[in-house]
Amino acid sequence: EKNDGWIIILTQKDKNIENPKPEDLYYVGTVAKILKKLKMPDGTFTAIIQGKFRFSLKEFTSLSPFLKGRGEFFPDVLPKKDLAFEATIESIKERARKIIELSPQIPNEAIIMIENVKSKIFLLNFLASNLNLPINEKQEILEINNIKKRAQKILQLIDNELKMLEVKGKIESKVRKDLEKTQRDYFLNQQLKTIQEELGQNPQQDEINKFEEKAKKKKWPKEVANKFKKELEKLKRMQPHMPDYSVTLNYLELLLDLPWNEYTKDNFDLKKVKKILDEDHYGLEDVKERILEHLAVLKIKGDMKAPILCLVGPPGVGKTSLGKSVARALERKFIRMSLGGLHDESEIRGHRKTYIGAMPGRIIQNIKKVKTSNPVFILDEIDKVGNSFRGDPSSALLEVLDPEQNSHFHDNYLEVDYDLSKVLFIATANSLNSIQPALLDRMEIIQISGYSTEEKLEIAKRHLIPKQLKAHGLNKKHASFNKGAIREIIEKYTRESGVRSLDRQIGKVLRKIAKKVAMNEEYNTKISKADIKELLGPPRFSRDKLTKIFIPGVVIGLAWTRVGGDILFVEASLSKGKGKLTLTGNLGNVMKESATTALSFIKAHASQLGISEEDFNNYDIHIHVPEGAIPKDGPSAGITMLTALVSAFTKRKVKSHLAMTGEITLRGDVLPVGGIKEKVLAAKRHGIKTIIMSEENKKNVAEINKEYIKGMQFIYINKMLDVLKYALEEKK
Repeated sequence: EKNDGWIIILTQKDKNIENPKPEDLYYVGTVAKILKKLKMPDGTFTAIIQGKFRFSLKEFTSLSPFLKGRGEFFPDVLPKKDLAFEATIESIKERARKIIELSPQIPNEAIIMIENVKSKIFLLNFLASNLNLPINEKQEILEINNIKKRAQKILQLIDNELKMLEVKGKIESKVRKDLEKTQRDYFLNQQLKTIQEELGQNPQQDEINKFEEKAKKKKWPKEVANKFKKELEKLKRMQPHMPDYSVTLNYLELLLDLPWNEYTKDNFDLKKVKKILDEDHYGLEDVKERILEHLAVLKIKGDMKAPILCLVGPPGVGKTSLGKSVARALERKFIRMSLGGLHDESEIRGHRKTYIGAMPGRIIQNIKKVKTSNPVFILDEIDKVGNSFRGDPSSALLEVLDPEQNSHFHDNYLEVDYDLSKVLFIATANSLNSIQPALLDRMEIIQISGYSTEEKLEIAKRHLIPKQLKAHGLNKKHASFNKGAIREIIEKYTRESGVRSLDRQIGKVLRKIAKKVAMNEEYNTKISKADIKELLGPPRFSRDKLTKIFIPGVVIGLAWTRVGGDILFVEASLSKGKGKLTLTGNLGNVMKESATTALSFIKAHASQLGISEEDFNNYDIHIHVPEGAIPKDGPSAGITMLTALVSAFTKRKVKSHLAMTGEITLRGDVLPVGGIKEKVLAAKRHGIKTIIMSEENKKNVAEINKEYIKGMQFIYINKMLDVLKYALEEKK
């Protein structure tokens, strides 16, 4: 009453504070007029007020019994004849009209009110107060002193509000249309069903009838028959438009498409099988013998679980193609499944059919594709299976490759057991090191070593040259290789255990011949050793380098790698120092330990070896294995390192064209090592004449075809001192 009903209204920063302090309030507010006071039943008063002017509070003069303050008015001044401001006001009105039209809760009369408002300031304040904004944003508008800037801010906010309403309207319209379409489709489906029933037509029933007819011809187990019957009954109760209808339909189709107890008849003519295997692959006698043994037992007994074979060998020796040859010989269907990089268990076992897009695993998919339950199934690159958070495929393969379990293989999608016991699984791998031990235990391992030069000659003549002639559109009249030409390619243009590189080099020769044929150029159709350099360029490899490295401290060792055997140079040198041992060449821990063992043995037997004990304190020792970019490890370089060290200390050279392999002990024993065939064939390829190895490796050499190692000498030794006596030349 004292102030004629005028008060200052300030906004709280947080509406939840019951008794706000000065710091809880915004300092820009509104001067308002109290229009009416109403006494409430609980004794409190409610006032109807009307905001008049903006007000900026400078300070509080009193905090009790109520807040008092001092400040100044913020007058709103309209710009004089400002076209930009007028345009902004018109844009605000236009957008406000659209918002009212799009908002069913706002009466259309509001449009008339907006059109008839004379005061632009009132219009801006009215719209700002009715925008759906948080308190802090409304306060921000209130604090803008420049009327033009305030109008632009309100235009921006109204524009955002309009866009939101338009997007919301589109979404609601789409939802409404989708709902109407679903209802319409349902109604039409019901009508169609009624019409088909009246006419005696029912596609769903026809499909069910076909399924029942097919089921009568299946030789499936009782469990599968019951499952099929149960799922078919479920399908009968479903409407075709239901989501689960297609899932159940696909599942029933899979059950009907799988070859339950359906087998192809094996070719029991063992001589014919052997002939086909020999035609397709030269050598590989162990694998062929195992296949013939299995077939012989099957012929006599009539029923037998198929073996699980694992062919291990370097790349390019014919592991995968052998599987295809076995299938052709047995007259069975052939499946190849690559496991390289496989990291999801579901690829083997499948997904549960409740998942969207679920499918059976690749084992079941491939069986369905070939329509027989006894194919030859190649599991390629089993040593390169990965694992991830999705599971471990190696563990899933345990069931597939266990002869005792795979008669009840469980696929997650199929949900019933499938018999894989008649499937002839052949796994291939380059190395056994990365295969899970439990998985390794379930397979019959057959090692396939690299090929000798003689074997490669036969393979080139029988298989590679005819294949490449056909691939390049040529025949024997256009080109023929003599034995010397093939040997030249093998020895000077390839260095491998398999024949892939040889195949590529033959292809390269024939491409040049094809070019000459196409251009009608004259050339010699009989390709000889002398022609190879012209066709393939300078030789990539040479045997001559072996004759140039025989100096004290350099010895040739033999190594086994994933891609077959190879030779390994070990170099030892001495320099003035204090007996420090340095090892270089990217050596693994086992090789480093071999070097330490070798040095300890030499120190213990220095007098026998003619080495002064002072040398160990006066010289630093450096052992290097060339090709440092390639990691090297394993115990088989033990005798090579020891021989290199003794050679360096005594200045005695190693005999020419000699290589060695074997593990050593501190007692001076020479222990046997693995990969002998691959190492021997590698030595043969490089022109090595003599190999020193452990006495216990004699049995491994006996397994190698005598023709392949013709002209080579093998020295079998058990003691390191005997190795040194034979390997090192006498001092001149």
